[in-house]
Amino acid sequence: MNMKHIGVPASIILASSALTGCSAVKGIFKAGVWSGVIVVVLLLMVVGGAFSMFRGRSR
Repeated sequence: MNMKHIGVPASIILASSALTGCSAVKGIFKAGVWSGVIVVVLLLMVVGGAFSMFRGRSR
């Protein structure tokens, strides 16, 4: 087989695997953003609860 004929299928396979990798990375970052949002909200709730507990105790 000539090298010209091998280049086209190889480039198609390379492009399809690169696109699959991009969608996987996009999914990982989407999950990372949502887990980060959940952690921040939970942290704010804990800090707010501790603050209100200490504030209520001083009165």
